[in-house]
Amino acid sequence: MYTIRRATVDDAPTLSVLATRTFVETFGHLYPAQDLQNFLDEAYAVDRQHTILAHPDYAVWLLERDGVAVGHAAAGPCGLPHPDVQPGDRELKRLYLIKDEQSCGWGSRLLETALDWLERDGPHTLWLGVWSENFGAQRFYARYGFNKVGSYEFPVGSVRDLEFILRRPAGPAR
Repeated sequence: MYTIRRATVDDAPTLSVLATRTFVETFGHLYPAQDLQNFLDEAYAVDRQHTILAHPDYAVWLLERDGVAVGHAAAGPCGLPHPDVQPGDRELKRLYLIKDEQSCGWGSRLLETALDWLERDGPHTLWLGVWSENFGAQRFYARYGFNKVGSYEFPVGSVRDLEFILRRPAGPAR
């Protein structure tokens, strides 16, 4: 049985393990081992997840199957490097499912949960970053009204990935 629930600070260790696993499954092959490990140690450390989960402007959801975390989404204020970002704009920070859980419809439900939260007090301009070669994710986000408006480099050690910046303008409730 699948459930989606908002993560709490007590979920920081679970989120750390899950975020590490899903990033490695999705992108681990792109980086030298030490660069990857250094990135994971910084980006997905338990204390960093705890800080995110405790912050009132951020939210994280866990997708669980029979009580085991198999996916997560994170959202908060927009921090992407684009000149059109305005105060009050919001960002989908992460959306990952373990490989065995992809393409079963739960990624859409997890995204919709995050989008509902991002627009909980009315329409907002929404942003996200996606790897330039992740064509499936780009098509997925396009179905939710996100369009490419820019790019930037995402560093993982010595590697600089080309990331696309996608935006969905504020508009009527969807």
